[in-house]
Amino acid sequence: MLKVRVMPTLLYKDLTLVKGIRFDSWRRVGSVIQAIKVYNMREVDELVFFDITATLSGRDPDFALVDDIADECFMPLTVGGGIRSEEAVSRLLEVGADKVAVNTATVENPDLVHTLATRFGSQCIVASIDVRRHPDGRHEVFTHSGTRARGIEPVEHARRMEAMGAGEILLTSIDHDGTMEGYDIGITRRVASAVSIPVIASGGAGSYAHMLEALRDGGASAVAAASIFHFTEQTPLEAKRYLGEHGINVRL
Repeated sequence: MLKVRVMPTLLYKDLTLVKGIRFDSWRRVGSVIQAIKVYNMREVDELVFFDITATLSGRDPDFALVDDIADECFMPLTVGGGIRSEEAVSRLLEVGADKVAVNTATVENPDLVHTLATRFGSQCIVASIDVRRHPDGRHEVFTHSGTRARGIEPVEHARRMEAMGAGEILLTSIDHDGTMEGYDIGITRRVASAVSIPVIASGGAGSYAHMLEALRDGGASAVAAASIFHFTEQTPLEAKRYLGEHGINVRL
């Protein structure tokens, strides 16, 4: 049985790390290299790094920055932001990324996911899906750092990504992002029930109990979080201890 991962998320914007609420109101939270050094000491399972302005600016990933990050990062590293081509993925893997998270391109060029999975292997291709819940309860996929509605239903999109060869789904609730009020369990459960690949729940973790809920009730295979680790005394290691005490198979 695969062990459940606890994955801190780093959001990078304009030379620094930031955290927002519902993909907005960005607050600077420090240096990316310093954060990675801290997580190295805290026995993190995997780290997720997103350059949140790359796609909006129409630029490629910052390969030199990822190279510097990978040199300091002693855990598996997933990198996202600005990924639109095979060449970009090849360079990211060359400079030290272990996986790539593709978001906007999964909508604008879904065949790219199949191409990447075929060339590099499904194990390193993560389909990142950002969703927003409408007042009528309907969920919709958004791209471009949550700024562009796509008229796509998330479960349908997740199934398409699995069929294209993605090895994992990183599912982020825009509505819950940064609120620390808990994950969107409903959409997490629907997506996790619809695919056979791992689903990483993201957006809203404010306590270890929220993580347990996403895993038990939401069917997630892993949990990603940011604010809980930046703005509270809670740590990834303590999260894993809590989950382990509640019967979740974690790596300690």
